Amino acid sequence: MTFSDSLYRLLRPALFQLEAERAHRLAVRLLAAMPPARGATAQHSLQQTLWSRDFPNPIGLAAGFDKNAEAWRGALGLGFGFVEIGSVTPRPQAGNPRPRLFRLVEDRAVINRMGFNNDGMEAVAQRLAARDPKAGIARADIARAGIARAGIVGVNLGKNKETVDAAADYELGVTKLGPLADYLVINVSSPNTPGLRALQGKEPLAELITRTRAARDRLQARPPLLLKIAPDLTEDDQRDIADVALELGLDGLIISNTTIARPPLRATRHAGEAGGLSGAPLFAPSTALLARMYRLTGGKMPLIGVGGIATARDVYAKIRAGASLVQIYSAMVYEGPGLAARLVRDLPALLAADGFATISAAIGADHR
Repeated sequence: MTFSDSLYRLLRPALFQLEAERAHRLAVRLLAAMPPARGATAQHSLQQTLWSRDFPNPIGLAAGFDKNAEAWRGALGLGFGFVEIGSVTPRPQAGNPRPRLFRLVEDRAVINRMGFNNDGMEAVAQRLAARDPKAGIARADIARAGIARAGIVGVNLGKNKETVDAAADYELGVTKLGPLADYLVINVSSPNTPGLRALQGKEPLAELITRTRAARDRLQARPPLLLKIAPDLTEDDQRDIADVALELGLDGLIISNTTIARPPLRATRHAGEAGGLSGAPLFAPSTALLARMYRLTGGKMPLIGVGGIATARDVYAKIRAGASLVQIYSAMVYEGPGLAARLVRDLPALLAADGFATISAAIGADHR
């Protein structure tokens, strides 16, 4: 157990006395105040090159934690191989009324109905302006601390609540933030923006991807473009998304966002709150969807597995189901800031036990 783990266990009871969003805001501020660090220790068995980007390890911080690009440097210093900021909308947005973030402690889960609250793309662009996407770390930090690289930063894009032409908002986000990102994500799967998930239908999705990709292709450097999908999709929806993704040349899928389903929960307080459920209850359905999308896409594009990851065995299950990378967020509420480093430490032994010399060799192993 690291010092940060021990300290978090001591502080967690006090943090859990705070309203969940206040505690989250405190965590972001603390990470933002951390000095530049060398970031993830690259272990040979965990290194991959995807989309011409070198990932030192497969553990990423999911979108939603650092919505406004305030804490990505600190997060990389915790050992994450990559960080995804956002969701970012073109115009600043207050989101839904508070309270809108709830801990379900007995289930090691979280419910949120944040509603894409963020500072808008102009403010986020200013915070990312010093980054060199090719280096994965701020130029000023390289000069000051002698950092060679410390990870990769992706940008998750959303639309403003009142926008009718959704694709226009994603085009704006790509144009403004694409030059500052190592990869871009089209997020049409949050349950907290009215009408957003309807964009996952075959025809609206094809139009959205076509227009967003065209905006990306107008950039001098073209970051990979990914799509983040919901876990609450019919089998027809899943097939349609796979077909559109392959036909239109998407660079990857992120599987999955939070769920509006409510499996049996032990928690009584907050269990009836509206919003998206994440954490441990999402692990099984999101992993099943990951496996299905791997089959539907024929393993032809990288997938990022998200949902319920708390241990290295959870990571390994996602990898075997078809994920090239994974992301965590909710488990950090319960496990603390040392979780990413523990996952990186423990994963190689699981690979070796099954005879895999590298993580790349294990991707999709359950389908072979």
